[in-house]
Amino acid sequence: MAREPAQRELKQERAARTRMEILEAAIQLFARRGFLATTMADLSRAIRMTPGALYWHFPTKEDLLLAAIEELHQRCLREFQPLGDLRQPPAMEQLQRISERAHRFLREHREYGIFFAMLAAEATDSNDQVAEAIREKLDLYAKTLEGIIRHGQKTGDFRQDVDALHTAHSLLGGFLGVLVHQNLFRASMDFDLPVASLSRLMTAGIGSTSAAE
Repeated sequence: MAREPAQRELKQERAARTRMEILEAAIQLFARRGFLATTMADLSRAIRMTPGALYWHFPTKEDLLLAAIEELHQRCLREFQPLGDLRQPPAMEQLQRISERAHRFLREHREYGIFFAMLAAEATDSNDQVAEAIREKLDLYAKTLEGIIRHGQKTGDFRQDVDALHTAHSLLGGFLGVLVHQNLFRASMDFDLPVASLSRLMTAGIGSTSAAE
């Protein structure tokens, strides 16, 4: 009798590992090809799994996409959680810390940012549920940036003439956009340089003149 719970636990662990392998392959493929061009057959070949076994884990491509979005979101949360309370002063330092962490994180996992950018572009007019899932995650990140910007405006670190919400979305979109652009020019353009340039423009553009003096 004792063997049955152990066997059940082993099967659950194996199923969890398989699920994670599927999600990792999906993230890589969707980032490279987009979700419209990627089929479940492509994914089953990539992970050397029969289509039937893949459909057992994820009945539809949409289910797989939504699970991949949530998995990446959890990875992002784990990556940025150590930064602590981002409402604490000074706001410019907090913004720079986020920028530096995002730079390192996306250098190691460039496909994560491209995945979000590709899905955001494709899902807008093709899949409402996927588009809403992407919007929900990106909106959470933008709200964090918005809070820092508003705090910086109160303390005088940031300019008063910028709209915090739209600036936050512009900063987030800038990071995703530069990833896609650099990926296109990756044969002749190093990853670090355009991302670092964007970070400098970001902090210089939002900082108040009085705080810099």
